[in-house]
Amino acid sequence: METFVVTGGAGFIGSAFIRYMLKKHRDRRIVCFDALTYAADMSNLSSVMRDPLFSFIKGDITAEDDVENLFAAYRPSVIVNFAAESHVDRSIESPSLFIKTNVDGTGTLLDASLRHGIRRFHQISTDEVYGDLPLDHPEMRFTELSPLRPSSPYSASKAAADLLALSYHRTYGLDVTVSRCSNNFGPCQNREKLIPKTVWNAIHDESIPVYGDGLNVRDWIHTDEHSRAIDQIIERGRSGEVYNIGGNNEINNITLVKEILSVLDKPLSLIEYVPDRKGHDRRYAVDPSKIRDELGFEAEKHSIRDTVLHYANLWKA
Repeated sequence: METFVVTGGAGFIGSAFIRYMLKKHRDRRIVCFDALTYAADMSNLSSVMRDPLFSFIKGDITAEDDVENLFAAYRPSVIVNFAAESHVDRSIESPSLFIKTNVDGTGTLLDASLRHGIRRFHQISTDEVYGDLPLDHPEMRFTELSPLRPSSPYSASKAAADLLALSYHRTYGLDVTVSRCSNNFGPCQNREKLIPKTVWNAIHDESIPVYGDGLNVRDWIHTDEHSRAIDQIIERGRSGEVYNIGGNNEINNITLVKEILSVLDKPLSLIEYVPDRKGHDRRYAVDPSKIRDELGFEAEKHSIRDTVLHYANLWKA
C-alpha cells in the first residue's frame, strides 16, 4: 500500500484533496504534514481524523529534521506539496516569509525526496505565476508555455518553487509534475479570502472592501474539481511537465460580490471601494487544453451559490 504525504494538508485546498483521496482511493495511506500556521485549521480534517488510512504529523517543511523524520517514519512514495504562504497582501508586507516557506521549504522537500527515492513529487502552483492579461482581450489565455511574469512576492516565490522542482527533474531525474490552477472556491477557506470574507461581512452587515474599480477578473474552480485534476496528474501525467487547471468560469470581482449580496439578500450599499492593491493583476485565465487532451480532464461546473449558502448557514448557527 502506497503512502502519500500531503504537505499543507490542513489548509483549504490541501484538506479538500485529502478528503477527496480518502473517499476515492482506499488502497493508499494519506499522511498530512502541516505546520499549523494561521491558514491551517484542524477542523478541516475532522471528517477523516478517525480514518485508519489517515495520519496527521505536525511539522515544518523548512525544518530539515522535521522533514527527514517524516520520510524515515512513513517512507512515502508520493509527495503532494500544498504547503505555502499564499495571501498576496501578506506577501507585500512580509516577502521574506514567503521566500522561506515557498522556496526554501520546497527545496528541503525536494532534497529529501531525492534521498528517499520517491515515485513522484507533485508541486501545487498557481496561475498567478504568469502575471496578468488585459481585460480587453478575453480570447487570450495562458498556456503552459507562456512566460512567467509574477507580479507579487507571493507569485514570484511560487514561480521560483516551480522552476526549482522542474530543475530537480532535469538535473537529478526526480519524477516531478507541476500544476497551476485558477482561483478555488468551496468549504473550509480562510476567512481573509474574497468569497468567505464577503459572506462574513455581509451577514454581519459590515462593509465589504473591493479593490480599485472591482473589474479584476478571475477564473473560479471548485476544490473538488481541482482535487480530481491533481489525482489524474499524479497517476497519469508526464514526468517533468506542467499542467494548467482551469474552470472556464471567469467573473470579475465586483460582479461576484454583487451576486453574493443578492444570494444573501443584502444591500449593495455594503460595498466599499478601497485603494487598489500594489501590483494588482487585472485578469487571470489559463488554457486547460493540455490536461484535457492528455488526461481527459474537464472541470465540471459547481454553483458558487451553494458555497455562499454553506458559509452563511455555518456562521449564522
